[in-house]
Amino acid sequence: MWDSTVGKKAVMAVSGLIMLLYLVAHMLGNLKIYFGAPEFNEYAHWLRTMGEPLLHYEWALWVVRVVLVAAVVAHAVSAYQLSRRDIRARPAKYVHRKARTSYATRTMRWGGIILALFIVWHILDLTTGHVHSGGFEEGKPYQNVVDTFSTWYGNVIYIVAVLAVGLHIRHGFWSAAQSLGVGSRSRDRALKALANVLALLLTVGFLAVPVGVMTGVVS
Repeated sequence: MWDSTVGKKAVMAVSGLIMLLYLVAHMLGNLKIYFGAPEFNEYAHWLRTMGEPLLHYEWALWVVRVVLVAAVVAHAVSAYQLSRRDIRARPAKYVHRKARTSYATRTMRWGGIILALFIVWHILDLTTGHVHSGGFEEGKPYQNVVDTFSTWYGNVIYIVAVLAVGLHIRHGFWSAAQSLGVGSRSRDRALKALANVLALLLTVGFLAVPVGVMTGVVS
């Protein structure tokens, strides 16, 4: 299955949907910042204690991390291999490139690279604190988030990444539906509309955090 184009597209679709579910949950969690430091910090603490007492401290969080890393690797590898296979099948560039591919399709590769780099920066900034702009404080995620979005470059990096996420989801969700056999002529319009709505909601939801800090609503 893995050696076939259909198999690689299926792996790419399933791994993409796993990451999409995570993004929805992550966005909803991020929006808790509008309820103040105590609730946001409590939510961040809960992420490390969920599953207790059945599971030890951070075990459930590490399960989520491992699943996400596996999904990211599977998604990236299958995307790269499909891209190389497509290049070998069509060595000559399309004459009418714009007519054959949408803007989102043509930027999927660059979007993926941007997101990969952003994930590394995001972890080093708000999880480990190695590139954090202010004095990183363990156990105080609210203040750490405010510190990050109090800098122009923190906002620029995050906003560019979120816009890339929106484009990626807009095209990727519909493509995943086709790869998994859900799409059809009668459903295409609804699936594309749903992809647009998901992309818009996630983009607006994630951008709400830096905008809140920049406008002083979150401080």
